[in-house]
Amino acid sequence: MASRRAVRNPHDRALPAGAAAAARMRLKTKAFLTGLSTYVPCYTYLRPTGGTGGTDSARYCFSVWLRHLILGRAASLYAGVPAAVAELGPGDSIGIGLAALLSGVERYHALDLVPYSDLKTNLAIFDELVTLFKERAPLPGDDEFPLVWPKLTSYQFPRALLGVSWLEAALGPKRIEEIRASIESPQAASSRMTYQAPWSDTREIHEHSLDLVYSQAVLQHVDDLAGTYRAMRRWLKPGGAMSHQIDFQCHGKADTWNGHWTYSDFAWKVVTGRRAYLLNRAPRSEHITLLEESGFTLINETVQRSPSTLAHRDLAHRFRALSEEDLTTSGTFLLAVAR
Repeated sequence: MASRRAVRNPHDRALPAGAAAAARMRLKTKAFLTGLSTYVPCYTYLRPTGGTGGTDSARYCFSVWLRHLILGRAASLYAGVPAAVAELGPGDSIGIGLAALLSGVERYHALDLVPYSDLKTNLAIFDELVTLFKERAPLPGDDEFPLVWPKLTSYQFPRALLGVSWLEAALGPKRIEEIRASIESPQAASSRMTYQAPWSDTREIHEHSLDLVYSQAVLQHVDDLAGTYRAMRRWLKPGGAMSHQIDFQCHGKADTWNGHWTYSDFAWKVVTGRRAYLLNRAPRSEHITLLEESGFTLINETVQRSPSTLAHRDLAHRFRALSEEDLTTSGTFLLAVAR
């Protein structure tokens, strides 16, 4: 049975009724206008400006990968370091995957909808990551990345998991050069990685070839959730694991963190515009249902709770049946195993 720990979101705050109504109107108007602006011919909707946030920082990538690794190991999802992993939505760089390779992962697959990553950024992040691993640096925590989940009880480098002999092999000069060559030529036969963007074909990864699939604040953006969960099940070996941090907040499209559930489907289509992605608006319960239907067993879950100022009558018709649990779940970290 999955253990679940609720964590309140500290960034919520209530507004007076009049101010809330005014803010709601301003933010919704802005959301509609921004969506409509994507139809202007010069709008670069296939690669939005501003990046995806986070993965242009080596310290962020180092911290995120080790959080997934530490918590997966603590839940006994794998022994040691998984050999073959895939990441959904790496974003501005493949830095989290490079951290995985430097920790001893043998093969990494990056799958993205939009080709954000570039060679110069990846090489710069790689060099910094090598230093962080060689120094056994502590993981950057809430003082540096207060909004990053999942949280840990300790941010010390996991020396018990990544021991001296293991890291000496993982960080050997020959292996570091092999990873660098893979960054420069990911399509080479000897490459330790693949990078596919846009990703549209589940056959990019062989069936039952992976030990772990992970993502960081990505699954809330995926339109075909059912197909994605099925694909992850096909890729993973029986007993393979998946590790996902999912954000259910509105991303600034409403005055309350869960205000995106007040938009009708048509209104949300206007807000999304021609963007390659925005939010699928799927609540936690939908992810759990799809996970189980696709052949996974939930092993552990850490739920982030935020109070809701919305009544069910405020919600769009399709969301009025949301449970109180869904309505107050602003994020979750899921660990699951393939049956």
